[in-house]
Amino acid sequence: MRIESVRRLRGPNVYLSRPAVVARLRLEKLTGVETCDVTGFAERLLRALPGLAEHHCAAGAPGGFVSRLRGGTYFGHVTEHVCLELSQVIGRDVSFGRTVSAGEPGCYDLILECPVDESPASRVPRDLLEAAVALVLSIEQGSTAGLDLDELAARAEREATGPSTRAIITAARRRGIPVERFDDLSLLRLGWGTRRRLAWAAMTDRTSGVGIDIAGDKQVTRRLLTEAGVPMPDGGAARTPAEALDWLDRLGGPVVVKPRHGRHGERVALHLSTATEVARAFAEAGEDVIVERHLDGRDYRVLVVAGEVVAAAERIAAHVVGDGHNTVAELIARVNADPRRGTGHSRVLTRVTVAPGLLERQGCTLDSVPPAGTQVWLSGTANLSTGATSHDVTDRVHPEVVWLCLRVAALLGLDIAGIDLRLPDIAEPVPPPEDDDETAAGVIEVNAVPGLRMHLAPVRGRSRDVGDAIVRAMFPAGSDGRIPTVAVTGTNGKTTVARLTAHLLAEGGLRVGLTTTDDVRIDGRVIYRADATGPLSAQMVLGDPGVQTAVLETARGGLVRRGLGYDWSDVGVLTNITADHLGQDGLATIEDLAHVKALVAERVRDGGTLVLNADDPWVRSLVDRPRVRADRKRIVWFSLDAGQPVVVEHLAKGATAYLIDDGWVVQATGARRTPLTRVTELPGAYGGAAQHVVANILAAVAAARALGAGQDAVCRRLAEFDPAVENAGRGTLLRLGDISVFVDYAHNPAALAATLRTLHRLWGPSRCVAALTLPGDRRDDLLAACAQVVADGVTRAVLYDDEDPRGRTPGEVSALVEREMRARRPKLSALRVTGFRAAVTEALGLAEPGDVVLVVYEKLAPVLSLLAELGAVPAGSVTPALPGRGPRPLVSPARSLMGNERVPVPGYHG
Repeated sequence: MRIESVRRLRGPNVYLSRPAVVARLRLEKLTGVETCDVTGFAERLLRALPGLAEHHCAAGAPGGFVSRLRGGTYFGHVTEHVCLELSQVIGRDVSFGRTVSAGEPGCYDLILECPVDESPASRVPRDLLEAAVALVLSIEQGSTAGLDLDELAARAEREATGPSTRAIITAARRRGIPVERFDDLSLLRLGWGTRRRLAWAAMTDRTSGVGIDIAGDKQVTRRLLTEAGVPMPDGGAARTPAEALDWLDRLGGPVVVKPRHGRHGERVALHLSTATEVARAFAEAGEDVIVERHLDGRDYRVLVVAGEVVAAAERIAAHVVGDGHNTVAELIARVNADPRRGTGHSRVLTRVTVAPGLLERQGCTLDSVPPAGTQVWLSGTANLSTGATSHDVTDRVHPEVVWLCLRVAALLGLDIAGIDLRLPDIAEPVPPPEDDDETAAGVIEVNAVPGLRMHLAPVRGRSRDVGDAIVRAMFPAGSDGRIPTVAVTGTNGKTTVARLTAHLLAEGGLRVGLTTTDDVRIDGRVIYRADATGPLSAQMVLGDPGVQTAVLETARGGLVRRGLGYDWSDVGVLTNITADHLGQDGLATIEDLAHVKALVAERVRDGGTLVLNADDPWVRSLVDRPRVRADRKRIVWFSLDAGQPVVVEHLAKGATAYLIDDGWVVQATGARRTPLTRVTELPGAYGGAAQHVVANILAAVAAARALGAGQDAVCRRLAEFDPAVENAGRGTLLRLGDISVFVDYAHNPAALAATLRTLHRLWGPSRCVAALTLPGDRRDDLLAACAQVVADGVTRAVLYDDEDPRGRTPGEVSALVEREMRARRPKLSALRVTGFRAAVTEALGLAEPGDVVLVVYEKLAPVLSLLAELGAVPAGSVTPALPGRGPRPLVSPARSLMGNERVPVPGYHG
């Protein structure tokens, strides 16, 4: 049994709404073997992992998995449950798992939930899978030994979010704000586009850098606050032992020595009264220190967020209390056994360690047995980083203390600050400093990026939701941090609909982010050129602070292999669902494809709009799915047929649809019809001959209107859309002398059929020549279906293979296509060549004046470059052909293929 591959689904996916990993597992010698075939396997496995007894499995109750285990189940299923249990053992709280056949005997896909904020780069999921496989194989061979998971548990804890970061994430999600952790850091991206904010633990993108630097320099902080009249202990900076001892002489002890730029209470020494103690503390603190008077009283931390005191805690330094029986070491071990304690800041409390020399000053050692009730201090500071605990005192803070803390945060310019105070009681006012009087209480430190643990999980008192306070400050007035978002999916037309929707929405300078098969664009500028229909591209747009609205083309590959790049959209568009990519990624049927595409519909937010193609039976079927709830989403249909029954029923309920009616694009709501524009004026539709383009325009108009685009603005922007520039390669018409060239990205039977229908309406079936390539990663039956469509639609064809055969041998695809075309039409003129240059040149040579050459490409830029070299120019638009005649051009100046200058169109007359 071995793991062949592991891939991570980073967002909502076809299995669940949270991240997951999909592991391909090959059983090898265990193929066909069930657990009941291995004597004693179930008992040995349960002894190694007793927690498996609580697994429900399909039974829906504890013990369900054990019943399957003893009755007989396959080892892929067992590995899934073992991996989930090992996750629980190391403190990684996940529960969802599923095992499905990968399409061949002994090969399975294991789908396992991941913690929502686990780094996509983490190796923990794979290591857990490998550990699960090793354990299952070991037990199958008769072993009863378990696994040592300590190292894996430690790594998972190190990579997990700390309490402060986790509190902010939880608060954001509770308010519906999108939040994503960056890598395995404490850096968070909250919200989208122009509403996006950044946070790094308790620091936001608006935390003053000057304030952070001031707080990080304790001497600058002291001077700034002292000069402002804030009560602080007397003292100052020392760079030499002599200066430190001079401060001891002036202050008279006891004093505190701490690093000038220290943090987390590290290398801080308290209650120092002798020159020897100060000299040693000076050396340990790093020889750039602050020496100040030690203030008696209690240690408090007050948290200020955006001009508001949101929490306060009394901090108690790490200590143990004697019981008269156990040694100090044993008492420490008992304290550290608390599951809330961990190393560093990973848990709400930190493991206790002993500060050097502190036990000796109390007259004891680790082996001493303190009398019952005796406190033994283990740290001189009350920082949680040194094992301290906290008691919530938020409700006891005196108004004068509140006022003082707000003033301190403002003086340093910090939006979030942790103010450390030494006071007799926080419920009493702090006396202001007076001349010649020693300060007995006041501020001892100011912390930028303060830890939140003490407020989130105090040992005594209420937990304070300080994460919510930070999120409220970042997103005031109930903002959810989202921007309007459209997601477009389907088999054909996705790119055209996405581009046109983005164009329609970009009215009045609105900055739109767009992802498509070809690139990522921000405000019309290409920032990334590649197939950009997956989650990383979506995040590229949603994470850009200049984007006001997002339009995301969302393709099958990204959905299956990586999941969605967002959680919810405002508008989802499904253009159509037809046969393509079958045989890839476990998709065997159109029903499988519909299941994947449905994810876009399911992730439209409650109250959002779902734009659906009423003319496509598979799209119509989506409304019957449980998670596509028509009662929770607004359904808007679009159709080329105003009499489509589902549309007629829809309109009878007073709902909205976009239709073609009497030669007009019409918005229909109930019985009301609002004409928008004539079909003959639609860009790229060639007077309505390209019916698939008309359908795409209906979808885009519906999506833009759903996001609030005005009717007049939509009509105006629609008239301004230039397909040759803004949608190049999708039905682009060129002229080369008396020959027309139609360039299109049609790679499946439905797309080729729609394109050829358009050419037949414009030129007639006898005038069509094709230069054709098809992708090698399609199934043979799909390639054959494409070949049959082309054979029926053209009179001459030149076939070529793309440079990347996608897993096939060079020439294999074109040979298959030629064979199928000749089987369909034995007398068809078809030949095979090498490369697109030869194919285009040969096809043009076969064409006669008045013919049209359909060029189906894999990479657009080289094809357009070649055509430009040959002298082809944009041809504007055409009207349908009259009987016995070729297409009639509409006079239209156009842009050149390779530049922006205006050029005349040869052969076109006014």
